Amino acid sequence: MSTEVEPSAARAGARETAATYVSDRTVADLLLARQDDDREALRFEGQTWTWRQVVDESARRAHALRSFRAEGPFHVGVMLENVPEFVFLLGGAALVGAVIVGINPTRRGAERAADVRHTDCQLVLTDERRAEVIGNGVDLDAARILDVNEREWLDVVASCSAEPPRTIEVTPDSLYLLIFTSGSTGAPKAVRCTQGRMAFVVPGFDSDAVLYCAMPLFHGNALISNWVPAMSCGATIVLKRRFSASAFLDDIREHGVTFFNTVGQALAYILATPPTPHDRDHPSLVVLAPEASAPDMKAFQERFGCFVVEGYGSSEGAIRLAPTAGTPRGSLGKPLGNADIAVVDPATGAECSRAVYGANGGLANPEEAIGELVRRDPETSFAGYYNNDEAQAERLRDGWFWSGDLAYRDEDGFFFFAGRTADWIRVDGENFATAPVERILRRHPDVAEVAVFGVPDPRAGDRVMATVVLAPGRSFDAPAFHSFLDEQPDLGTKWAPRFVRIVDRLPVTATSKVDKRSLRATCWFEGEVWWQPGREPVWRPMSDMDRDGLRAEFASHGREAFLGR
Repeated sequence: MSTEVEPSAARAGARETAATYVSDRTVADLLLARQDDDREALRFEGQTWTWRQVVDESARRAHALRSFRAEGPFHVGVMLENVPEFVFLLGGAALVGAVIVGINPTRRGAERAADVRHTDCQLVLTDERRAEVIGNGVDLDAARILDVNEREWLDVVASCSAEPPRTIEVTPDSLYLLIFTSGSTGAPKAVRCTQGRMAFVVPGFDSDAVLYCAMPLFHGNALISNWVPAMSCGATIVLKRRFSASAFLDDIREHGVTFFNTVGQALAYILATPPTPHDRDHPSLVVLAPEASAPDMKAFQERFGCFVVEGYGSSEGAIRLAPTAGTPRGSLGKPLGNADIAVVDPATGAECSRAVYGANGGLANPEEAIGELVRRDPETSFAGYYNNDEAQAERLRDGWFWSGDLAYRDEDGFFFFAGRTADWIRVDGENFATAPVERILRRHPDVAEVAVFGVPDPRAGDRVMATVVLAPGRSFDAPAFHSFLDEQPDLGTKWAPRFVRIVDRLPVTATSKVDKRSLRATCWFEGEVWWQPGREPVWRPMSDMDRDGLRAEFASHGREAFLGR
């Protein structure tokens, strides 16, 4: 699941729109409409740019990118923090018809190199802290790596005209971005995003809005919920290199922020900071917080005196759910436009029963109500995956779009998120598949067999759990295991297990495949389980008291249904 939700839903609900979620305009059109706009566009670490200047800088990048163009797809990898250069490259690519490939820095080593090769990047732009890392010992084939802070790039940009190029035309169907998502297939999955899809914006902001962008620009959440809406109406973006919970309140007050988009557990991290007398000293603030727990949303609203909404948008662009008037707490909302979106049984394709709630307000019929979130229209804005026909065929089956996410729906038509299918894990807003993690854990000399899967987090998203069969005569050595994880160069920063269960053998299905459904159902409820109870890298055996405490934490955040028992 991704989180591309139009910010207008946070204010007045979603208007009825074409179910394809594609505009007849381009991102280039939106940018060029700001060419004579002298209102403030961008704030970053004491510097400011007007929209006119952003267009000028984007035009220079457009000419610079064209000067480095080689044969083949005009694909440009970008691995940068949230810095102005990233914004200018996004604009430049839109003007010149290049395709930006956001390289996720949490993926490392061979996994990162595979992303670059898979998307046919002919150029990778990064900075001095990452240039060596991305190229060190990794064959990127035809891709050329440039440091955006070195003279080779800076001199070219400085020599380029600020006049937008006129010789290359782009259309709403022109490919603009490749955004990585994940799943159970082996090859990387890069979603094809056209200019028309990215330019689809439901109006909601005005030019006086101040948008706080701390989520990474390689992710659809920041692009669709922040950058494109700001450009469409001439609002101001406060750009942060990276999210910082401790800096949040000061930034909101200093810049007069009116909107903040986030994902995963960001609200929980901010709530963990000490309260201050200034928590409510800000303008009318709207926070978009997909995947946040209902208690965190409530606590955030009460502490900061702001309006917090959830929402849902698949990275592929086929399904969008947004809050409307009367949306229940914790709901993703209803479909935008007239899209035919349903919760169905993956085995039969039949629509699941509507949710029934017990006396305590919990879901009373999870087995009948929870199914896969599916779009049943024959036409969607999903333009496919780049160079991955297998994954595309899996996503589009029998004329329907299958999200891979689990949900349920109440009698009033509101949707609620209920996890994800099979081999997807989502930690702190980051999606990834289990297979690469399993391959890494199998390198451990004490590990004979391993199965990795996601288990629910008490607040939002998942935690990583591994069930392990040890080699004969071996026992689990927690310090050695932690050291092993630290030494793996291709272990993504979100991939490390927080739970390890030791078993004699892995359960299998009738076709001899590992039965992860039963492992996920057992979770950490029983057996020999080692875990990291906090954020510090300290492992200890899980006791019955630990299990009771963890269950109580789920209950305090209204997520008991995710435990399944």
